[in-house]
Amino acid sequence: MNIQYISDCHIHTDCSPDGTDSAMMMCESAARLGFYAVTITDHCECNHYRTDGYDKSIRQSCFESRKAAAAFQGRLHVFSGVELGQPMQNTDAAEDALGCFNYDFVLASLHNITGKKDFFDLDYSAENIDDLLNRYFDEILEMIEWGKFDSLAHLTYPWRYLAGEFGLHIHTDRFMGRIDEVIKTLIAKNIALEVNTSGFRQRLGTSMPDAPVIRRYRELGGRMITLGSDAHRWADVGGGIELGLKLIRSAGFHHYVVFTGRKPHYLPVE
Repeated sequence: MNIQYISDCHIHTDCSPDGTDSAMMMCESAARLGFYAVTITDHCECNHYRTDGYDKSIRQSCFESRKAAAAFQGRLHVFSGVELGQPMQNTDAAEDALGCFNYDFVLASLHNITGKKDFFDLDYSAENIDDLLNRYFDEILEMIEWGKFDSLAHLTYPWRYLAGEFGLHIHTDRFMGRIDEVIKTLIAKNIALEVNTSGFRQRLGTSMPDAPVIRRYRELGGRMITLGSDAHRWADVGGGIELGLKLIRSAGFHHYVVFTGRKPHYLPVE
């Protein structure tokens, strides 16, 4: 595949509490791979904004991303972003985070539903799975209606743990009605859908969302796809991105988008 415009629009540095490597190391990895661009999207968990220091770490992330952009000028485009987790659980924090910097790109994600732990930490033997997932989609829809972001990160995130870690085979088909609601609302709000490729290197074995959802997005009129490896260390930068490009091409997409200055720029799939 022609790598001239391959980009990774979802990476985490050591400015995220679960990141291990600096922005410079992450960008060096992308530059060695010959990537066109990366976007640094460090975590900002809005429900723990001040208690866990995200109000400070996102500002440091913005500084580090701008420093990397200058250092890699001519070798790699480095864009500044943020991953807003659970913005509706603390909208004041979300607004503060959005106002602190002129981002190129804002992802939004839902790692836990209100009153629950992260899906990573849940005891699924004690949960009603259908209720849990319906609440997940309810909160995703609320977040999209709020709409102050550019792309929805890793739709079907709970499947990473339900299927990938605990072997609970929850067929996506059972929730396609809810997924259709999400897709239609994204399209109406002109918000992109991320194809998150981290699942390819994890037990899940698929992207989030997977191929049927990506095809459905296309069928319903979706046109804006972003691609992200969700790397948290230098060795995972770009992981699965070529597979993601092949996947969206098979679904009928000839372009994907990279955001700069909060505006989508279309790049050829190959």
